[in-house]
Amino acid sequence: MSQLAGQEAPLSSNHYEAALTQARELRNLTRDGKFIGSTSGFAPGIAQGNLVILPKDWADDFLVFCQKNPVPCPLLSVSSPGEPMIDLLGKDIDIRTDVPEYHIFRNGELAEKTHDIKDLWWHDMVTFVLGCSFSFEDALIRAGLSLRNIDCQSNVSMYRTNLATTPSQYFSGNMVVTMRPFKPADAIRAIQITSRYPKSHGAPVHIGNPADIGIKDLSNPDFGDAVPIRDGEIPVFWACGVTPQLAIINAKPPIAITHAPGKMLVTDISNEQLSVL
Repeated sequence: MSQLAGQEAPLSSNHYEAALTQARELRNLTRDGKFIGSTSGFAPGIAQGNLVILPKDWADDFLVFCQKNPVPCPLLSVSSPGEPMIDLLGKDIDIRTDVPEYHIFRNGELAEKTHDIKDLWWHDMVTFVLGCSFSFEDALIRAGLSLRNIDCQSNVSMYRTNLATTPSQYFSGNMVVTMRPFKPADAIRAIQITSRYPKSHGAPVHIGNPADIGIKDLSNPDFGDAVPIRDGEIPVFWACGVTPQLAIINAKPPIAITHAPGKMLVTDISNEQLSVL
């Protein structure tokens, strides 16, 4: 049976096995310091995750923040205190070494960037892995949609907005979004497809005029890379897992560790395992 225009091609077992192999190879390269770049487009069909690591005293309230804000902060995994291995999400995942770049926040200030956090690990550290929109990019591509950040081999564009999150006791702040440009008909299809993946931020939070959500200049993203928007295209915005980094800045915990924007944890989990339809 032929594939209809705009319809996702079925994800074959061979596709998943190839992506799983690439995911594990990428983690090994990352662990050895041989890969430090953006993970957009890697291991297509495999779920990727945003990272937040906090001391136990702060972790419970951050969990509440995630529960109150499931669109920008969709939880995939929460570790026991001091446990660096994330077995729920894949084989031999060591959260101290398997992310291409880490950001270290101290009292709400970005103090350091590093590729390994073994020296910073402590017995009460709690790891949160949150879903990422990189995960659903493969589903969009299989439906015949073009993604500018992948076509340009660049990081996705990310912007601060005026969209408020629901605060917990300590954590609060506005939402960060990713932007991908589409022609209007393709934007409608992208909405339909990504709605199936709430654990990867789900449907867009805004379409069209960026000024409506407080973005002044699409050519100057706050994180990631700018991508061209062509004639006849409109910007489509999804919630982003960099949102917790703004909440960390406001909460000012003594230490917090996150991924660098666009440089994610690549898991072993098929994104289809996280779909709702």
